[in-house]
Amino acid sequence: MASHNNVLTTFEPERIIQPIYTGGDVALDREGRILATCLGEEAVLTDLESGRALARLEGDGEVLTAVAITPSASHLILCSRSLSMRIYSLQASDDGLVTLNPTLLRTLKPHSTPVITLAIDSTGTLLATGSADGVVKVWDIRGGFVTHTLRGHNGVISALYFFEVTAPKPITEKSPKQKKKSRNDIEIDDDVMTGLVHGDTATARFRLASGSEDGKIRIWDLSKRKSIATLDSHVSVVRSFDFSSSLNTLVSASRDKTTIVWDARTWNVIRVIPIIEIVESVGFVRDSAYIYTGGDSGRVRIWDSQNGREVIKEQPSGGEGDEIIHILHHPQLDFLLSVHADQSLLLHSISTLFEGSLRSSIEPLPLIRRISGTHDEIIDLAYVTPGRSLLALATNSESIRLVSLADQDPSSSTPPRGTYFGADVALLQGHEDIIICLAVDWSGWWLATGAKDNTARLWKIDHARNSYERYATYTGHAESLGAISLSQQPSASKQTNHNPLEHPPKFLITGSQDKTIKRWNVSKPSIANIQAGTQPHSRAVYTRKAHEKDINAISINHDNTLFASASQDKTVKIWSVEEGEVQGILRGHRRGVWSVMFAPKDIPAISGENTGPASTRHGVVLTGSGDKTVKIWSLTDYSCLRTLEGHTNSVLKVLWMPLHSAEDSPKRPVQIASAGGDGLVKIWDANTGEPACTLDNHTDRIWALTVDPSTNTLVSGGGDSVITFWKDTTSATLAATAAASTERVEQEQQLLNYMHSGSYREAIILALTLHHPARLLSLFQGVVDRSPPEEGSLSGLKAVDEVLTHLSDEQLLELLRRLRDWNTNARTAVVAQRILNVMVRSYPAARLAGLRGKGWKEVVDGLRAYTERHYKRMTELIDESYLVEYTLREMEEVGFVDGEGGLGEVAMVV
Repeated sequence: MASHNNVLTTFEPERIIQPIYTGGDVALDREGRILATCLGEEAVLTDLESGRALARLEGDGEVLTAVAITPSASHLILCSRSLSMRIYSLQASDDGLVTLNPTLLRTLKPHSTPVITLAIDSTGTLLATGSADGVVKVWDIRGGFVTHTLRGHNGVISALYFFEVTAPKPITEKSPKQKKKSRNDIEIDDDVMTGLVHGDTATARFRLASGSEDGKIRIWDLSKRKSIATLDSHVSVVRSFDFSSSLNTLVSASRDKTTIVWDARTWNVIRVIPIIEIVESVGFVRDSAYIYTGGDSGRVRIWDSQNGREVIKEQPSGGEGDEIIHILHHPQLDFLLSVHADQSLLLHSISTLFEGSLRSSIEPLPLIRRISGTHDEIIDLAYVTPGRSLLALATNSESIRLVSLADQDPSSSTPPRGTYFGADVALLQGHEDIIICLAVDWSGWWLATGAKDNTARLWKIDHARNSYERYATYTGHAESLGAISLSQQPSASKQTNHNPLEHPPKFLITGSQDKTIKRWNVSKPSIANIQAGTQPHSRAVYTRKAHEKDINAISINHDNTLFASASQDKTVKIWSVEEGEVQGILRGHRRGVWSVMFAPKDIPAISGENTGPASTRHGVVLTGSGDKTVKIWSLTDYSCLRTLEGHTNSVLKVLWMPLHSAEDSPKRPVQIASAGGDGLVKIWDANTGEPACTLDNHTDRIWALTVDPSTNTLVSGGGDSVITFWKDTTSATLAATAAASTERVEQEQQLLNYMHSGSYREAIILALTLHHPARLLSLFQGVVDRSPPEEGSLSGLKAVDEVLTHLSDEQLLELLRRLRDWNTNARTAVVAQRILNVMVRSYPAARLAGLRGKGWKEVVDGLRAYTERHYKRMTELIDESYLVEYTLREMEEVGFVDGEGGLGEVAMVV
């Protein structure tokens, strides 16, 4: 059996892509830079420009119901189902807007039921809260007290909005009946109507609009603390408001599929715009006459408020999960941010709205960027493009997400949006059901996917041209696909290898829940296909009944001659690529096999459990199973070379780590990686079967695992929606260990030199640093035993006294630990007590009491207990010494006389 390798393998999480939004409320500051989102009971603040996480605020155990941020991003307000409202002050860190330092100012209980909606005025000083109790409250954010309590609604408060109306012009006196009620069921307060008539501007400026589930809108005068108008034209829940100061109009949106534009002077209806969809958000674009709406169609629509015409061409409705639940916009921003039910956020450019007059309908707003609030459960992932600048994700949905792995250029003063690490680059749409598996060819340009819609699709990834198109669709399986693999060997043609983007892989192999495998040859599109814009014809070369249960994984070897299929029937079968015939069967797993992987080319010999190095000429296969084991198989005789045990749940993914040349890493063994349902990634030594290290950063099972062969970076993704990039730090660890070992040897030699030369200060400090208690004791022993001791010294040498009186807190605590240990032994207790005496006399009690380190209480208790024991022993010795002294004194008066016969007699000395 091979001996254990002494190389310490280490990986560290270099970067993490994790969720920022899982549903709920969303807020954006006035500059469009800081995005506040709900993540369950937590709140996350993200830099919308760079994608960096600025802060994460822990929750109170209950899900957040409302979030708001002041326009200047000075304060953040969070409300949860626990009935609490927390107000935070936000301060930028010293390094600029890299992180925010939130400080909790106060926690309040605003209502008797959870807060449903929040609104903050344009100055950032007032906060309005609406709840299911039908009460609206206005708060002073900095003071934390209620300024207004507004009652009048009979149901849940569903929308709030602060605004300031333009001072009205004096109007002609109206009859009493006209003062109290106008058309469209608008009730206006008499005092307000009087103010309108006589031009009283003091009472006609500051307003708060509130809407409820009964469809009623109330306009509140904050100076009078009362409702000045009740607007009763909606017949369903009011969801959103916005106000245009230039037009002096208010717009409201409701789930009754209408949007209403109101005159803020008279509160008459200017126009009712039928949206013909449930509307969740509405607002004015840059304070102009254009208004935006978003609802269950999942599309941002633009309307002209002056004539009610839709400005944008008709758009097809989105699918399930595309419904818009919020749209965020501020007048100075050049984009709209739409929030969708599938936790995605889309940035839409509004520049086309202001490029000349819009006499005819225009195209839908251009999409600037897509942000995935969460990637949901990550089922599979893979590097794409030759430079591995993108990561393809299968995320429990019908689409593949391409995520950027490129860093934002720090030299660019105004970098384009969407260039940061982790940003969504593209969405590959076409499947009609959840995508289960994906594979990439040797070049990185071609991506294959298999889904529950019983089809496989081949995609062409041309990132340089921002082209991500479907190349072919393969239909023929009777049930969902669970495994797919692409050709792994470049073509013999130099032209093909030089330009793989124009030459797709030769074939792909699929496996399905219908228990069959199929080989598909990838053909180039004909001239007719190109002219008609259709895909090339696809037909399976062969179909084989492969297993008795679902097929979970397929792997093709490095020279495209063999492929392996893994199934829930506990077996792995080896097939010939050309004929589709079984070459061998691997039996030994006790449960279904989840993953299979061929060893790379030129892999060194691997030692078996009970045999010497086994030949790898015919190939080696790696498998992971639901029986919690990883197995290495030899294809020479289809036997199991080694079984690796260590996972506590099913092994869901296995792979071979990249091989290293002897020059780069002479001691690096052949390693494999496995990911399991226990949320762990394990790196194994293939020759010894021992785990080299365990990587833990997930809270749910890990379905996906891949590696970058150029950097050895592992990427893991799982059910917790987290993607972790593990950096291989083995070389750095080895270098640091070697450097530390060399430095320690040099320091130990230096310590001996200091002790020999009598440099007590340097010797004591270095002995404490190196944790050499024996040499430190020897040094102190020589000082204590010094005869005669230096006059005026507490320890025996003034130089040592000087050193002991100038120790740092860490050195002081370390020395006290050593004194405690020496004090437990009677042979070294004298030294411990002498040095302890120096320290007690040299440091004030406050300094010693202020030491707060690990084990401080145990150190003090240990010193006290053994010191008391030593003093008790010394007291007993002193008491006994009195008896000895008395006996000796009495014996001085007695003499012993030796007689001639050799017998002695006692005589009294007179």
